[in-house]
Amino acid sequence: MISHPLYAVEPWCLRETALDLDALPQSESLFALSNGHVGWRGNLDEGEPHGLPGTYLNGVYELRPLPYAEAGYGYPESSQTVINTINGKIIRLLVDDEPFDLRYGRLGHHERVLDLRSGLLHRTVEWTSPAGRTVRVRSTRLVSFTQRAIAAISFEVEAVGAEVSIVLQSELVANEQLPAAGGDPRAAAALESPLVPEEHYSDGRRLRLVHRTERSGLRVAASADHVVEGPRETGVFCESGDNLSRVTFTGDVGPGERLRLEKFVAYGWSGNRSLPAVHDQVDGALAAAMGTGWAGLVAEQRAYLDRFWRQADVVVEGDTEIQQAVRFGMFHTLQAGARAESRAIPAKGLTGPGYDGHSFWDTESFVLPSLTYTAPKAVDQALRWRFSTLPAARERAAQLGLKGAAFPWRTINGGECSGYWPAGTAAFHINADIADAVARYSAASHDEMFDREVGVELLVETARLWRSLGHHDHTGVFHIDGVTGPDEYSAVADDNTYTNLMAQENLRAAADACDRYPEDAVRLSVDTEESASWRDAATRMALPYNQDLGVHEQSAGFTAHQMWDFASTGEDDYPLLLRFPYFDLYRKQVVKQADLVLALHVRGAAFTAEEKARNFAYYEAITVRDSSLSACTQAVMAAETGHVQLAYDYLGEAALMDLADLEHNTRDGLHIASLAGTWIALVSGFGGMRHHGDTLAFAPRLPEQLSRLAFNVQIQKRHLRVEISGSKAVYSMPESDGEALEISHYGTPLTVSPTSPQTRDVPKRVERPEPQQPAGRRPAPRGGRPEPRPVAD
Repeated sequence: MISHPLYAVEPWCLRETALDLDALPQSESLFALSNGHVGWRGNLDEGEPHGLPGTYLNGVYELRPLPYAEAGYGYPESSQTVINTINGKIIRLLVDDEPFDLRYGRLGHHERVLDLRSGLLHRTVEWTSPAGRTVRVRSTRLVSFTQRAIAAISFEVEAVGAEVSIVLQSELVANEQLPAAGGDPRAAAALESPLVPEEHYSDGRRLRLVHRTERSGLRVAASADHVVEGPRETGVFCESGDNLSRVTFTGDVGPGERLRLEKFVAYGWSGNRSLPAVHDQVDGALAAAMGTGWAGLVAEQRAYLDRFWRQADVVVEGDTEIQQAVRFGMFHTLQAGARAESRAIPAKGLTGPGYDGHSFWDTESFVLPSLTYTAPKAVDQALRWRFSTLPAARERAAQLGLKGAAFPWRTINGGECSGYWPAGTAAFHINADIADAVARYSAASHDEMFDREVGVELLVETARLWRSLGHHDHTGVFHIDGVTGPDEYSAVADDNTYTNLMAQENLRAAADACDRYPEDAVRLSVDTEESASWRDAATRMALPYNQDLGVHEQSAGFTAHQMWDFASTGEDDYPLLLRFPYFDLYRKQVVKQADLVLALHVRGAAFTAEEKARNFAYYEAITVRDSSLSACTQAVMAAETGHVQLAYDYLGEAALMDLADLEHNTRDGLHIASLAGTWIALVSGFGGMRHHGDTLAFAPRLPEQLSRLAFNVQIQKRHLRVEISGSKAVYSMPESDGEALEISHYGTPLTVSPTSPQTRDVPKRVERPEPQQPAGRRPAPRGGRPEPRPVAD
């Protein structure tokens, strides 16, 4: 998209300068607005044409059956699918009785701008009807960060050249018709008219609809009110039915005159509260928004984002595309979780129905690391959601014959949704990913209340799973067999290195937490023997290593597998899972996404610098990146192992995953983990940031195309600013409370305080010979990149 001639590269906005109907589905995702509770896709105000209508409430889903050709013990019986709820975006316009429809008449001008500083989506249109009447339409849309239930629109019509008769129809619509839901009839059945009407209402300028889902039993409500400015004779009419509540405004508008409408919409849902309670909930939220008014909501939104950007902005000089992309990515990452408040952060956020709206390990491993240092309150809430699903995770573990908690591979409500157990149930690393997010947030926030209420119990129950899943062999080595790591082209393997290293850290973190909070250990029935068993398992953890090759194995025996025939694999054969049977993938050396290389990043202390370099080169040659989660990790490790130009290429892939629609599925929603991965690639890759326990370390290095990188880190209730040029790194604390912060720069300890910034030289870059990628899978080179040098023997 960003390479499309209709899109401009600007530092603080995404601007579309004309309308391309073929690109409409993708742009609806790019222009989506959300706050983590309510999500509005970037559909046109008038509703049609559209690619995929979408209004989502976090946690609202319908159940659908998961039939199996062959039954198996422990298979989930049903899945959960996010549904399109009540659409409050629609404001239809008629000009002298002709519908405002951009497929007809003449479109003189059309522009949309997503302003990343204000959080507003602006649209301006000049349109001439088939009958020759011309109007200018201006709309601005927001989903409020400060008033969680509220979305609002300012909509204005101006007559151009002659008086026109204007009709505005502002609607709440449920069960709107959707495009065909792909090739899965079960999903189609769940998505077709998923809401059962319970109440409809219209009176004056007020509208309301209340519905419930038939199978999941969730009650959903939306309420709307309006403020109108225009000719004195403006008429108002209202009506409602089961799936539609509408208020209509009519008036004659002379040349240069305007009819202006402000629409306020409140959303709410519950699985427990009664119809009157949910009804009152949305009416109360709506009353508060009306009291604030449109100008007040806009001012609150700007103030909220001003605070966020002071803490989270990343400045990139030398690449305007990356500068735009990282801000776009951080804005959407914030939108995915800012007001989720004890709800999941789905893989697509609330921008589309991709992955059925499910949350995966993406959240803890990619989204939460960036939010931990930029918007920590969102991390607290995301982990509290995981904590709220502990009963289901304990039940799942018991069903599998394990102790502790087994968190689901994919879910909305906490129950497992994956019907393919090798990639779902066997991917136990989700437990350690959650524990890693808990430990990171605790170390970064020093939030003792979180630790006592949430953190300790999550660490204990995940550690218990590892101790019951793994075993000591006759020599005392601890093995975790029959698991699937991040690489989904290798399943049900023994001793996956990433899983083992993450489990090792999980076990140690749980034992340490019980030592810090002995009263909580007693409450959770953890005795000294159990805690000691965790430490023993961590100490004796198996880490497969091939002595002949001098590399760690992704899993035991992996390097003995036959190599995939990359030379005979055509460019059209990717992604491989759509062209080859999993059986063939599972028994060969081919990697879907960073797995052992991810371990090099997140558990870097477990490897020497030489081991990292050898491991990276080996796995680079067999990693095909059939997942959007891979490029950011490869960027980080390419930078650390001396391939800074290659890291720059991988940064571009992560950053432009949706802006350039690299996987041709942005229409289904944005890849939130890849957007967050842009921050990871810049801060952990080129900034060289590593945070383990109380140690915050930096080893910056920049590619030659970037002249400056600056970013902020919230850490231990302080704000650290890092500014890197080609030869210098400056560490300062411009907005802190006076307490100094201990960090390190290339292993040298530094003390930074508000009155004592520190400047250090950045060592001269030593570029290693570039490793090879599978044929046709090298990342696209960015600006001026030379051809790679061959790898030395």
